[in-house]
Amino acid sequence: MTDQPNSPQLYLITPVGATASTLGPMLAEVMERFPIACLRIPGAGTEDELGRIADLAREIAHAHDVAVVIEDHVQLAQRHGLDGVHLTNGSRGIRHARKELGQDAIVGAFCGTSRHDGINAAEAGADYVSFGPCGATALGQGEIVPLDLFEWWSEMIEIPVVAEGALTPALIGQLAPLTDFIALGAEIWAEPGPVEALGTLWR
Repeated sequence: MTDQPNSPQLYLITPVGATASTLGPMLAEVMERFPIACLRIPGAGTEDELGRIADLAREIAHAHDVAVVIEDHVQLAQRHGLDGVHLTNGSRGIRHARKELGQDAIVGAFCGTSRHDGINAAEAGADYVSFGPCGATALGQGEIVPLDLFEWWSEMIEIPVVAEGALTPALIGQLAPLTDFIALGAEIWAEPGPVEALGTLWR
């Protein structure tokens, strides 16, 4: 898939609740093996632990020329030299984040399954819009993003689009022609061998 024209890039989400000490070796190995376009840090955890993870992720990712964003924490992104933020509440907060972080920062927005929220985020100045979940999961409201939302977005909107949530090899194959980025996180970290799991999903 990844060697086809116009194929999406890989967007990696670090494991929720990971400590800096356990994350480092796993992240370094994945970065060595796969062409990651962007790394996202979930916003759960104490400020101190998130700060340690941010410093570690920035050091490893920037050594591979990979951008790093953190969920929702604009001040942590500033303080720890990250490349931007990923906002989990749609278009709300985009203008504030842009004002605080500057025009060169990455400001992404998760818009669930809502085309309307995605359009609002794009109009507010988001650098990318993320939709999910794409597969069946117990998380969230139980809704799944319809494939035709990605089809419509790819035809009508220039802002890059990210697909995330409960992705399988079959779903990735369907979404590949329609998306700019495929986001993977829990799909690999829940497995005994994250690198091998990523290799199965990203071929």
